Amino acid sequence: MKEQLYTIPVNEAFEKECECPVCAMYRSLEQGAIEFVMGPSYMEDDVRMETDQKGFCERHLKMMYKNQNRLGLALMLHTHMKRTIADLEKISQTDKEEKKAVFFKKKEEGSQVKAYVDRLEQSCYVCERTERIFARYITTIFYLYRTDESFRKKLTESKGICTKHYGLLYEEAKNQLGSKEAALFRTELNQLYLTNMKRVRDDLEWYTDKFDYRYKEEPWKNSKDAVPRTLLKTRGIWEDELE
Repeated sequence: MKEQLYTIPVNEAFEKECECPVCAMYRSLEQGAIEFVMGPSYMEDDVRMETDQKGFCERHLKMMYKNQNRLGLALMLHTHMKRTIADLEKISQTDKEEKKAVFFKKKEEGSQVKAYVDRLEQSCYVCERTERIFARYITTIFYLYRTDESFRKKLTESKGICTKHYGLLYEEAKNQLGSKEAALFRTELNQLYLTNMKRVRDDLEWYTDKFDYRYKEEPWKNSKDAVPRTLLKTRGIWEDELE
């Protein structure tokens, strides 16, 4: 089974002290994709062809900008801009020619220019590379759940997962497991998610209580980092991404 190749990173993620091991897996893949595209690979013709066509989303451009290889980023953006300019010059001219026939239509359809720009806005080389491998990681989670009792224990004894990945695993269970096993997985997943969401909720509540003079002398317990943990739990946001 090809997905067995990913058992090591999946197991390692669930061994970490983390509010969402699935987020940790995604982040590792994302950073790996950034390192790949900002390394020597950006000079390879096939990679440059894809980056020219797809470009990068706002989030990943910011991450790439923080990388030390500003020359590599400049070269990729330069050829991407050349491709975009050439494409839009051609498309806009086609739109002008088609506009002459609009009189005979009941309702004008959306322009090719807008369709091209919309596609570009939704396209990102790093996103696609990350998502492609991440999908295999998700399959690996279910493979390990079915075949490895030690992983099952790691999963159920972890600190839970974020809301987004709770929904992802809950839905994907029916595609990856048999009906009875999927039902059991969802039961265990619900307990894991809700128990740990309540744990973080209580930590967050105590954090706010500590600003009340009545609790000033009380210990912080586990609440000092409750806000960044809540950001990860609810929206998959890492503290260092806020800097």
